[in-house]
Amino acid sequence: MRFLVTILVLLCSVLTARAGQSAALERGTAITDPLGLRELDRGRLGLGGVVLPMRSSSAPLTNSQVFALPSMAPVRNALDDEFDRYIARHKASLPNETIGVGTSFDFQLFDRKLLYSRDSRFVLAGIVNRMDRAYLSEANCGEIRLIYRLTRTSAPETGENAASPRLPMTLNVVLKARTDNAIDGSGVKITCAEIARRWLALGESTLTGVELAQKLTSKDGPLGLIRPENIDRIETNLQIAHAPKSAVRDFRTDYLLKVFDYNAQSGTFEEAPLENQIDRERIFADEALKRDFKAWLLDSAHFGELDRGTILVPNKFLARSAIAATPVGFTASDLQPAFGLLQADDAKADTVFRESDVVEALKRAADAGVTLQNIRSPAGFERRLNDMSCSGCHQTRGIGGFHFPGVDWMAAKPDNSTVVPASPHFFGDQIRRRDILTSTRDGTDPDYSRGFSGRPQLRGSTELAGTEYEDGWGALCYRQKPDVKDNDASFRSWSCAEGLACQVVDKASRTGMCFVRDR
Repeated sequence: MRFLVTILVLLCSVLTARAGQSAALERGTAITDPLGLRELDRGRLGLGGVVLPMRSSSAPLTNSQVFALPSMAPVRNALDDEFDRYIARHKASLPNETIGVGTSFDFQLFDRKLLYSRDSRFVLAGIVNRMDRAYLSEANCGEIRLIYRLTRTSAPETGENAASPRLPMTLNVVLKARTDNAIDGSGVKITCAEIARRWLALGESTLTGVELAQKLTSKDGPLGLIRPENIDRIETNLQIAHAPKSAVRDFRTDYLLKVFDYNAQSGTFEEAPLENQIDRERIFADEALKRDFKAWLLDSAHFGELDRGTILVPNKFLARSAIAATPVGFTASDLQPAFGLLQADDAKADTVFRESDVVEALKRAADAGVTLQNIRSPAGFERRLNDMSCSGCHQTRGIGGFHFPGVDWMAAKPDNSTVVPASPHFFGDQIRRRDILTSTRDGTDPDYSRGFSGRPQLRGSTELAGTEYEDGWGALCYRQKPDVKDNDASFRSWSCAEGLACQVVDKASRTGMCFVRDR
């Protein structure tokens, strides 16, 4: 009987999580309909129509054509340089492990020839509303993101014989949700409230395929405002190499993250710093930079922004590339972007912050009237340092190194080819994003704050309760100690649903995942 109960609890937990997914958590905040995406890709939202809108042909641009464009030359050069640096670092740090293209090498590199080939192209795999990022530029109402997946074109696109030819790389075209002088078809200036209304109305639609694509791109549709002048930047995420499990190491995959801002004057995409990606090595090597960073981040105003997840770290502290390694797990590791930045007061290691620095910053913030939601301890500060960065976020509850692999509409049965088009982090954040859209539509002040990447912020909704995102089977959790005062204040709310218990993965932090309680 105990065995049967255990099986039932497992099944109910899994079904609850699946029910949350089938309830379309992304309604009104993302476009994941495979047939609709196929039509959009074949129209003006194919990558060729976005980066080269004046071309007369509607045929998709191959990657050899894309990277031959003058606007994309800096992107190709920067990616090539990153490959060369990655190989050089590997040879210097792991001289006994071979690296190259193919299964005969210890570290198997991504084949760059596939990236620049005439037999590959970027295929539209999803569209995501990020108006929750309007705090960065309220005039632009946040962002809309067109996410493309690198795909071989040698296989048939559709039909029963089609197989998924997708490759481990995404290219994200980030658009301003509104340009400075955006107007509708009647010549009236578009408001953020109107854009939010269009997206939320989309969440109530049952359209698919051609009808959905036409509605999205119509003059009153959520994508009807997309023009070349909306382009802000390109973000790339590429699985640069992976190492299969062997006698000397566990399985490991490295993802290269890059950002390229669009320069309207030159018409090119130029290499830029990654948002909030702290350049750990450079800060450690420069005492003046280390001192400046510490003073800047521990200032009460910036400390509060860090807590809310709305911080924007100045470029002088940032890196222009990042490697997100996976799997990293829960235990502190030098693969994490903020590793070593915080140390105990009695530690001898070189560091930027001591635990007492964080305790003092918490007190100063409280004295200044700053209400903190997430950072209530040095451990919470350290976790926030990691997950506010690009690589740290991608290491948390991702699908490999991605948060949005997207829909594979080229498969034989695109309606079920990608059961889960995005990561638990992505789905767990949709309630918050939709709450911000609703506030924007209704003319009330949005709350742009967000929780930790691994544990969604509660917004008064019960939609996530009991799922893998909050308290359910597989949710991140914190194992409580008997005495309440011994529990870390940053993670006390990370509980598990009835019948589940937090099984600790990292004993030092007491964090783990919710699984069936031992009986």
